[in-house]
Amino acid sequence: MDATITLISVFAIFIPALMLPGPDFVAVVRSSMTRGAKAGLQTTIGVSAGLGLYATLSLLGLSTLLVEYQWLTWTVRVLGGCYLIYLGIKLIRARPKADDFALTSDEITSKQRGNPVLFGFLVTMTNPKAIVLFASIFATAVTAETPVWLMVLMIGLVILSALVWYTIISLFMSSAPVMKRFAHAQHWIERVAGVCFIAIGGRILADARNPVSP
Repeated sequence: MDATITLISVFAIFIPALMLPGPDFVAVVRSSMTRGAKAGLQTTIGVSAGLGLYATLSLLGLSTLLVEYQWLTWTVRVLGGCYLIYLGIKLIRARPKADDFALTSDEITSKQRGNPVLFGFLVTMTNPKAIVLFASIFATAVTAETPVWLMVLMIGLVILSALVWYTIISLFMSSAPVMKRFAHAQHWIERVAGVCFIAIGGRILADARNPVSP
């Protein structure tokens, strides 16, 4: 298959899927609106690294392995769904301190614990939908004859696409007008993000019995 056709066939699927709201989107929005632009961009780096790793693993044969061993697919989905639900419950149960509403975004970032890069990475790596996405993309577009340079290029474009898209989301959500409008709603943003994580995790668990499509 021609390199240009391969790239078009891969990214015609990946780009729209990337832009659809999911756990990665929720993670970036949550970090940006509650901890500021720096945390949002760090979460973006973590998400992009996770997607790049999934793309690499898929090219190395992870998709074939998951299709052949359905019990492994089920395990990955269950663990991923449970982790997202755990994150959601943790965010919902978090209690704001009385003086948090008076802090600037930089002060909020310095007070809150947790590594935003690791947070974004873990959210992506525990999202089994990403496995299905990359398995579907590369199973149809990549063959044994696909050159190594093209596969490396695809991985690089996956990371670059994620960085660009989620940087735009992060900068918008952490912009002065947005931060000012939601200055007193950080805790409710955390709760909404928690509900989204629980809903997505529950859907993943409900779909866990369905096989991964080759």
